[in-house]
Amino acid sequence: MYVRHLQVTDFRSWKHADLELEPGPAVLVGQNGQGKTNLVEALGYAATLGSHRVATDAPLIRHGCTRAIVRTAIVNEGRELTIELEITAGKANRARVNRAPVPKTRDVLGILRTVLFAPEDLALVRGDPSERRRFLDELLVLRAPRYAGVRADYDRVLRQRNALLKSSGHARRAGSKGDIGTLDVWDGHLARHGAELLAARLDLVADMASHVTDAYAGVAPESRPATIRYRSGIADSFPDEYGTAGARADREVLTDALLAAMVANRDQELDRGVSLVGPHRDELELTLDQVPAKGYASHGESWSFALALRLGSYELLRADGSEPVLVLDDVFAELDRRRRERLAEVAVAAEQVLVTAAVAEDVPSELAGARYLVADGEVNRE
Repeated sequence: MYVRHLQVTDFRSWKHADLELEPGPAVLVGQNGQGKTNLVEALGYAATLGSHRVATDAPLIRHGCTRAIVRTAIVNEGRELTIELEITAGKANRARVNRAPVPKTRDVLGILRTVLFAPEDLALVRGDPSERRRFLDELLVLRAPRYAGVRADYDRVLRQRNALLKSSGHARRAGSKGDIGTLDVWDGHLARHGAELLAARLDLVADMASHVTDAYAGVAPESRPATIRYRSGIADSFPDEYGTAGARADREVLTDALLAAMVANRDQELDRGVSLVGPHRDELELTLDQVPAKGYASHGESWSFALALRLGSYELLRADGSEPVLVLDDVFAELDRRRRERLAEVAVAAEQVLVTAAVAEDVPSELAGARYLVADGEVNRE
C-alpha cells in the first residue's frame, strides 16, 4: 500500500497543496510553521477520520473558510482508489470514493492504513488513560473498520444512559422514583455494545503485546523489559487469560459481567449521575519491569515506550497482511543516535515512509529518498 497523490484545499495553513508521491522514503523539509506537519496530518485524517493533534475537526479548516478538502489516491496491490473528504464547520462531513458519494463518512475507513509517530505520542505514556484508550480504538479501526461503528454505538448509548442517570438521580433526591425502570433497558444496550468493544480491545492487546515488548527491547536494549496489559474494571468477573497471548475473549461472558457490575453500582451511579462501569473507564497499563511507566519512566524511557507502541502497531498490521504507510512527523530531532538507528531500520523496509524534519541532516541517510521543500506556502520536490 502507498499513497500516490495528496491534495488539500483550505486545510490548516494551506490554501492549496498538491503532492505527488511514490513508494519508498519521502522527506518533507521545512522550518517550523511552514505547514509540513499539516500535510501528514491530512494524510492521517484520511486514514482515521481524526487528527493526532486536536480532538475536534474545527481547527483543521483554514481560518476564515467554511470547509476543508482532503483528497488522496491510494494504490493497494495494484488497484488505485481515491478518497475525497469534505470537512465542514458545524455540519456533517461528507466523503466520496472514486468520486461517488458514500452513505457514511466512516465508509472510507480501511482504504488507507497509516501508522504515525509524532512528538504528541509522548502523551501515550505520560498522559491520561483516555490517550491510551484512544490509541487502542484507532488501532482497532485500522485492523477492522467495523469497530468505528461499534465505538460510535457505545458512545451514543453511554451519553443517553448518563443523561438518564443524571435525571433519575435528581428525581430520587427530590423524593421521586424518577424513570429508573428504563435504566434496565439502557443497561442491556450498554452491556452489549460495551462487551463488543471490550472483547476487541482485550484481543488486540493479546495480539500486540509481544510486538511492543520486542520493539522496546530493540530501541532501548539497556533498559528494563517493557510490557503492556489491559486493565478492566470488571477483570475479577472474567477469566485471567483474556488479553494474553493466544486467548480470545467471549462476548457473552463479558456482557453478563458488565450487567452484574451495573446492578452492583446502581446506587453510586445514580448519586453521581454517570456510568461507572464499562470500557470507557478502562486503562492500558504500561510497565517497565512491573513498575508503571507513567510517573516512573525517565524521559528517554518514555520516548522509547511511545516509539515501541507505534512500532508494535506497525508490526501487528504487517502480521495481519496489511502493509501500512509509515509516517514519522518531526521525531528524529527528539531521538538519540540509538533510537534514530532503530527507527530507521524499521522505516527503510516499509513500502512507503513519509518523514518531516526541520533540518534535513536530522534524517538518517538510510531514508534518503525523494525530498520536498516546504516553504512560503508551497511544497516542491527538490
